[in-house]
Amino acid sequence: MKRTGIVFRNWGLATVVVLPFMTASGAVGSPDIWKREWPATDFSMSSVSYGEITSGGPPKDGIPALANPRFILASDEDRLFPVEPVMSVAVDGQSTRAYPIRYLLWHEIVNDSIGDLPIAVTYCPLCNSGIVFDRRVGERTLTFGVTGKLRNSDMVMYDRETESWWQQAVGEAIVGELLGESLLALPARTTSWEEFLEVHGEEALVMDEPDYVRPYGSNPYVGYDSSARPFLYTGDLPPHDILPLARVVRVDDTAWPLERLRKEGEITENGFVLSWRSGQSSPLDTRSLASGKDIGTVRVVDEATGNDAAHDVLFAFAYHAFFPEGKWMLGD
Repeated sequence: MKRTGIVFRNWGLATVVVLPFMTASGAVGSPDIWKREWPATDFSMSSVSYGEITSGGPPKDGIPALANPRFILASDEDRLFPVEPVMSVAVDGQSTRAYPIRYLLWHEIVNDSIGDLPIAVTYCPLCNSGIVFDRRVGERTLTFGVTGKLRNSDMVMYDRETESWWQQAVGEAIVGELLGESLLALPARTTSWEEFLEVHGEEALVMDEPDYVRPYGSNPYVGYDSSARPFLYTGDLPPHDILPLARVVRVDDTAWPLERLRKEGEITENGFVLSWRSGQSSPLDTRSLASGKDIGTVRVVDEATGNDAAHDVLFAFAYHAFFPEGKWMLGD
């Protein structure tokens, strides 16, 4: 993928602005620079080197996270194509909700609540990392936004209550007052819209289109998951000759190559049952989400309880970056 800058399009005014300070290696900032934009963040507290954090291009909230989204019945949804991906989550028997990737591509975070449980639905396109978190930390309920910063090409989130910075792929606070706190990842699945309807029916809820001018249903990262190297990533590449942008299924610190699961159909290892079925398009392939290559749908079940297990389906480079000592389940 050839990019020498981040391009922002004001779709309503049809204007294009290129930020020339961005290069293929990213623009590295520092607390002295960031304090002007982040006066409430305590930069004296950090678990990472600030040299690892780069600008992704957009400023604070330049990618607008969503809060309190509207929902409609699945039977009333007429925008989604059958193969389009949606993230789905249900909590303690509450109605299952679908969050279309077509919206998360442009907003990356949705702050919502299911019953009494506040959740953050998060998706980082550059890492293909999609995780739903419990937004509670101790006695606090946090609301998350997008910093516009990246670490290992992964979104750095922030909470609006303390303006601490959080690493999306692992749900940990890496800068600020809440340094070292972790978010609980919840069982969630990314499926095709068609499969969601098959499983949950037309009375389930789906997030309605946000009130922003965006080309929803269009992929701004055309061809990204076929790239030789991830954008703005300078770390080590994954071992075992696994391609950097090959997808892997992560449970805790263990990863299964998606290609292995696709070939075998079902794998029972490490206390989990992983299964795969075709029919879900990649959101990071063609311009239209409806025509992306078939990457299929993954399900991960705890073998002991039979319940869905929290997991992520992310790119191999991101797994290796955040879990360098993690276990690769390569099979025979």
